[in-house]
Amino acid sequence: MSAKLILASASPFRQALLANAGLDFLSERPDIDERAVEAPLERSGVSPEDVAMILATAKANDVSADNPGALVIGCDQTLSLGDEIFHKPANMEAARRHLLRLSGKTHQLNSAVVLVRDGEMVWSYLGVAQLTMRNLDPAFIGRHLARVGDKALSSVGAYQVEGEGIQLFEKIEGDYFTIVGLPLLPLLAELRKLGAIDG
Repeated sequence: MSAKLILASASPFRQALLANAGLDFLSERPDIDERAVEAPLERSGVSPEDVAMILATAKANDVSADNPGALVIGCDQTLSLGDEIFHKPANMEAARRHLLRLSGKTHQLNSAVVLVRDGEMVWSYLGVAQLTMRNLDPAFIGRHLARVGDKALSSVGAYQVEGEGIQLFEKIEGDYFTIVGLPLLPLLAELRKLGAIDG
């Protein structure tokens, strides 16, 4: 086994994915303002896919700076409808507007994962999934949000496909782990290749 493995995220969901896969890792919250990094990128026309990759890399680099020799996993996900990037809704009204905008349309989830050691990118991967939401009646959206409550505010699309949010969709194309925000199979393959996990 090589030097320690660190997840540059405080997300309990991402931590659980790695723990369930049997990885021995530490978790450290990166000290970056994602919106401050993202705002100039959006204004300059950078693609939603590239925004996810830049944010994942920024998170990994931040944690790597304080952990010499460690292999740091950085990840980020953007939700795009065409060229428009969605952010986590600030409140239930914003969540309602998100779902109204996505209703009846196909949007894209772009999940980037990188490995950084001593500030150098070792590996990167971008997983993309296409999700088609069914036509949602505005009254149903209201009832749905009342049932799921604040959970709707914890994801960029105001839904969780691993929960009741699955009822919002008519078609999903893409890997489950990409959809939930960490393309796990390519990451595990690379960690085995690097000798960071048993393979």
